[in-house]
Parts: sequence; structure tokens; C-alpha cells
Amino acid sequence: MAFEKIEYKNLNAKQQEIYNFQKIAAVLADYGFNCIKLSDDWQGADFIAYHKDGNETLKVQLKGRVNIDKKYLGKGLYVAFPVNGFWYLVEHDMLVEIIGKTTNWLNTPSWIQSNHYHSAAPSRELLEHLSKYRL
Repeated sequence: MAFEKIEYKNLNAKQQEIYNFQKIAAVLADYGFNCIKLSDDWQGADFIAYHKDGNETLKVQLKGRVNIDKKYLGKGLYVAFPVNGFWYLVEHDMLVEIIGKTTNWLNTPSWIQSNHYHSAAPSRELLEHLSKYRL
């Protein structure tokens, strides 16, 4: 059998989520985490990442881009997303705080009325503030 690489953009939404899970799980393995994909968005999480030492278990919402949503506030969720070939993993409420300091997203109709905001092209300033969350 000859293997051919796929194009991410040619995948449907569910296939992209599975692809992204496999990618972030591989990265988190380098940090000692084992990831378990959830089928039902348990407590808002797409997957659970637990550390080999048994001291940390993260509930993670997986996104294809920087994404904040009011429904995730106060739930202790982490958000994992790729930007420019790197994965970021940050606690959602911390992400909202950083976004509030570095962008105008929290003043947009999308956040105020629709309760969420996302961007495939975050600013350099935002990425600088997120650098310590880059894996």
C-alpha cells in the first residue's frame, strides 16, 4: 500500500477534530500526558489529559483556532489550538483575560451578543502574551 498525505482543508469538520486530537495528543505525550478522547463533550471537554505522575488531569476543549466562549467561563477548562504550526494549551479563563488585555475582542458584537469569538489570525501582541503556553 502506498501512503499519501492528506490535506487538512479537504477534511470535514469531524475529521478535522479527530486529526487535531491526534496531533495535540502526540505533542502532549512529549510532556508526559496521556490523552483520552471523549465522545460527549463531558463538562465541556473534548478530551482529558492526565499526567504520568498522577498529579494533573486537564479537561481540554479542542479548537482549530484561537477561540473563547462564555459557556466555558468558570469551568476550569483548558483550550488547545494550533497557530502557525505550534500548539497552544491555556486555561480558558486565563485566555479570556489575556485577550481582554491585548485585543478588542471582548468589545465586539460577537462576544457581547453571540457569547463567543474566534480568530484564525491572532495578532502578534496576543501571540507574544501566549508564548508561555506554546508547546
